[in-house]
Amino acid sequence: MAQKPLRLLACGDVEGKFDILFNRVRAIQKKSGNFDLLLCVGNFFGSTPDAEWEEYKTGIKKAPIQTYVLGANNQETVKYFQDADGCELAENITYLGRKGIFTGSSGLQIVYLSGTESLNEPVPGYNFSPKDVSSLRTMLCTTSQFKGVDILLTSPWPKYVGNFGNSSVDTKKCGSALVSSLAMGLKPRYHFAALEKTYYERLPYRNHVVLQENAQHATRFIALANVGNPEKKKYLYAFSIVPMKLMDAAELVKQPPDVTENPYRKSGQEASIGKQIPAPVEESACQFFFDLNEKQGRKRSSTGRDSKSPHPKQPRKPPQPPGPCWFCLASPEVEKHLVVNIGTHCYLALAKGGLSDDHVLILPIGHYQSVVELSAEVVEEVEKYKATLRRFFKSRGKRCVVFERNYKSHHLQLQVIPVPVSCCATDDIKDAFITQAQEQQIELLEIPEHSDIKQIAQPGAAYFYVELDTGLLRRLRQDNCLNLGGGVCSEPRSHHCTPAWVTERDSVQKKKKKSYVKSRQAQWRNPRTVMPVIPGLWEAEAGGSPEDWSLRPAWPTW
Repeated sequence: MAQKPLRLLACGDVEGKFDILFNRVRAIQKKSGNFDLLLCVGNFFGSTPDAEWEEYKTGIKKAPIQTYVLGANNQETVKYFQDADGCELAENITYLGRKGIFTGSSGLQIVYLSGTESLNEPVPGYNFSPKDVSSLRTMLCTTSQFKGVDILLTSPWPKYVGNFGNSSVDTKKCGSALVSSLAMGLKPRYHFAALEKTYYERLPYRNHVVLQENAQHATRFIALANVGNPEKKKYLYAFSIVPMKLMDAAELVKQPPDVTENPYRKSGQEASIGKQIPAPVEESACQFFFDLNEKQGRKRSSTGRDSKSPHPKQPRKPPQPPGPCWFCLASPEVEKHLVVNIGTHCYLALAKGGLSDDHVLILPIGHYQSVVELSAEVVEEVEKYKATLRRFFKSRGKRCVVFERNYKSHHLQLQVIPVPVSCCATDDIKDAFITQAQEQQIELLEIPEHSDIKQIAQPGAAYFYVELDTGLLRRLRQDNCLNLGGGVCSEPRSHHCTPAWVTERDSVQKKKKKSYVKSRQAQWRNPRTVMPVIPGLWEAEAGGSPEDWSLRPAWPTW
């Protein structure tokens, strides 16, 4: 069965003309049916008074479609974007953040970059720097499986985009070489931009060199005009798209009849684009968890000379599994009906034999054996998942026990078990671990706060690691303890839990798994659900009741 395409709308500079835009969207949807979401590039806010915006902000008016917007392009509008990581501006209107990647449940992948180009440091809140572009490229382009992204959103046009194009476009003044570099590296199928108050749909261009490279998909660049412009230039663009990860390879790389050469590869210009982008720097081991600042000075080689290699090391790729793996997301063996949420480097799944309905696993998408082997970007996303789940279950009167058992494991499984607050305190759980460890003659070592587990456990070493909701207890041992975590969490007397909670696991039958996962997926994509910075999940800022919390989506809800 063919995948149903997503129906999307893209818009240029709104400049505070919200009623004009949303009335137009309503008219389109009434005539052509509903669209899945609206993507806005350029200046979303204008210099006009805020009376119109206040009606949306206070809920008097509501956007008719889930709308995602880029951030400020000037100092005057910075005030509207309070959180650089993204936030909900009004119901159905979401600020994506300064830069990042989000993936919908459909698999559609969108990269966004807010602001305009700046080569000076420090970078103001309405600009992006070469480092910002480099980090986005490094995040995606360093894997051998990378083929491109579905959509790229920027406010500035890419420089040189008019080369080989269907009309003469002067990008020397308006174009950004950093955006050109980003587009050349990410190979988006669609690239939307604005700011120039005109509509320009470039002929599609190739992302490969004919007869020298394997065929790749083409890119369509569309620049959109400002909303309500008197010349009636096009500011709203409707299109359908099937996520590239779901497309047949032959269908994906079909070349349109009017395709042109890549505009950024014109003689002499590829070099001028690339020289503005700093090479990615490999982080040292001591920066793995806490210290993300680069160390001063160069790394010395084994010969004692400073390393000045023109080819910087690339981030380490996850090792390939020696055989079939039940937990590698790309593996046919993975039980996909248990998957709740998919991020960039990790995914969330319901435990197959869970101790309760809410027993979930955090797993890396790539093949890693343990936490100590994870790369920095995977660790960062794991921490986001843990923080998200803690906030979510706290809002439902539960605390999380997180543990890893690295003993003859092939793929990392970080167990997250929510325990009702009414059943036990954190100290009760801690005492239960100590008691059961003593009964099994297991030596547990308490890791000091703010310590890195890599300082204590080496890759390949067997260990057990538990982390409570305080984040202060991290216990580890070097030999095997096969069921310490599950044993504690399923033992009522260990932490004064009622038998009713423990027997929840008996009601979790296989036939209910699919419907339960779907209910969790729907709940965690609901804009009014208290969940944060994970694809499809939402965040509650601290303080107040769940109803009073400000909600922040980090990835799309579709």
